[in-house]
Amino acid sequence: MTLSSLPFPLAQLVRFGLLEARACAFAVCMFTGFALSAAVPLPVPRYDALLLYAVALTALFWALRLETGREIAAIAGFHVVGLAFELFKVHMGSWSYPEAAWSVVWGVPLYSGFMYAAVGSYIVRAWRLLDLGLENYRPRAVTAVAVAIYANFLTHHWLPDLRVPLALLLVAATWGTWVHFTVGPRRARMPLALSFLLIGVFLWVAENIATLFDAWRYPHQAQVWALVHPAKLGAWALLVTVSFVLVALWKGADVRDRGETPEPSR
Repeated sequence: MTLSSLPFPLAQLVRFGLLEARACAFAVCMFTGFALSAAVPLPVPRYDALLLYAVALTALFWALRLETGREIAAIAGFHVVGLAFELFKVHMGSWSYPEAAWSVVWGVPLYSGFMYAAVGSYIVRAWRLLDLGLENYRPRAVTAVAVAIYANFLTHHWLPDLRVPLALLLVAATWGTWVHFTVGPRRARMPLALSFLLIGVFLWVAENIATLFDAWRYPHQAQVWALVHPAKLGAWALLVTVSFVLVALWKGADVRDRGETPEPSR
């Protein structure tokens, strides 16, 4: 059976799923590493093995041209931003890493930065594979809200948590903003805020899988694994805004939708 033999809406759904799977390639490989490292005896501490694995994975993606050198440099920025975030949040007791390792700084294993790099890889690859474009995007307003969101994740330990007001500000800043993407022979679009929410849902599911494999643990999972609180879904939807803004800034002027529809597949 070929895609052309399927009803068009179903064929489009399959095409979209395949493109998303390709965009998630680095993240899928990281989760494969979590699972295998939890089941297979290793000659070094598990978190150290994951660090070596993630570095080798990055090199492999570059060698196979799945990511360009420029894209890897941008993704490295996510690694640095994510690692700084981890250092602060682990220090504040928001979550912890239950296993010992050598490559640890202030309780944070260095492999953890690659989890944020996986999010960056997804956005960068999705932008290219789906030929993303933005309509009515207000970069200054969205960037300002994203900076406030990132700051609130740090300051809420001492100051009031402004997550809900910031979510409303984000909706206002992205009101009327559409993200355009190409699937097969069609150009489609969805509200930018909705795309943040959908990515947040998938990240929350991924977080549950990762904590199941002891990639890290929240305080309520210290003794036995339990579902990550659904409130984290909203947190991820907000945090992914920061990642999106970083990629949009990196893309520069190449973020506006060109309004082009690809030629029908032959």
